[in-house]
Amino acid sequence: QVQLVESGGGLVQVGGSLRLSCAASGRTSSMYAMAWFLQAPGKEREFVARITRSRTSTLYTLYTDSVKGRFTISRDNAKNTVYLQMNSLNPEDTAVYYCEVDRNSCSGSRCYRTAQYEYWGQGTQVTVSS
Repeated sequence: QVQLVESGGGLVQVGGSLRLSCAASGRTSSMYAMAWFLQAPGKEREFVARITRSRTSTLYTLYTDSVKGRFTISRDNAKNTVYLQMNSLNPEDTAVYYCEVDRNSCSGSRCYRTAQYEYWGQGTQVTVSS
């Protein structure tokens, strides 16, 4: 089992920034990839970004188009923590953000689906006001 705790959400004005954190505990050695998803009220959970550990210390990242150039996902393996730096926030970014863990590799559209991931946290609310 892997336990995940997200933090860093809050209320921010349009154009502002937030940095989300997700601390993992438990069987962290099984974490192949970590990702962020968001869920707005009345909508399905959506993929935001994914970061994958590699044997050569190269980290591979994947982003949904709407956040490219604005959000950056990063990972500190020593701390078992993944971050999401969010810049140039707009009201459409308002949602609950969830950290999720994938124990396996993925390909194509599967990487973007929450069904690919085995563990997730309780979420942290991000609200962007205009």
